[in-house]
Amino acid sequence: MATKDTYKSIAAPAEGLFKDNGSRFIALAFPVESEAEVKETVQRLKKEYHDARHHCYAYRLGLDGEPWRANDDGEPSGSAGRPILGQIDSAGLSDILVVVVRYFGGIKLGIPGLIRAYKTSTADALANARVTEKVAGRWYTLHFPYEDLPAVMKLAKDMDLPQRAQSFLAECSLEVRVRLSAEQDFLERTKKIGIFTD
Repeated sequence: MATKDTYKSIAAPAEGLFKDNGSRFIALAFPVESEAEVKETVQRLKKEYHDARHHCYAYRLGLDGEPWRANDDGEPSGSAGRPILGQIDSAGLSDILVVVVRYFGGIKLGIPGLIRAYKTSTADALANARVTEKVAGRWYTLHFPYEDLPAVMKLAKDMDLPQRAQSFLAECSLEVRVRLSAEQDFLERTKKIGIFTD
């Protein structure tokens, strides 16, 4: 049975805007791959938009959309983070963070108004984003003696594996990214040529 290992994300940052009764809601969507990246981006935006009243956000990560989080940042519970997450889910996206920066215009919008504002600004940002297909996989480090280098390079080429962190000394190591659906095949092939993976 084939493993489903592709999912949709966005290719580059995108922006959306919604205005209501003097309040401005600037939605900023980012492709992200880790919670550390989410944290870093949210902190950067809080500095950049330091004069804004709220920085509400939601994100989903990975093939199965876990982990995820929705944050209201001081807005009434469920009026900001959840509507943002709802738009991410409607679009079927993962590896994405949407931060909506709110500048308060002096007039309270009420919970239905807030939900509409966060939802609409997020939908605008996602409509402006270029959707891309991502392949879920994981990085493996291969350890092998120098004489096995041709066999390893052939394996990487045959399976079309992205590579990084190459070290070709007496003891060689190489990191390769294997898509989930090819993992079993990859592990069988490395075992066959006697390469150690971790």
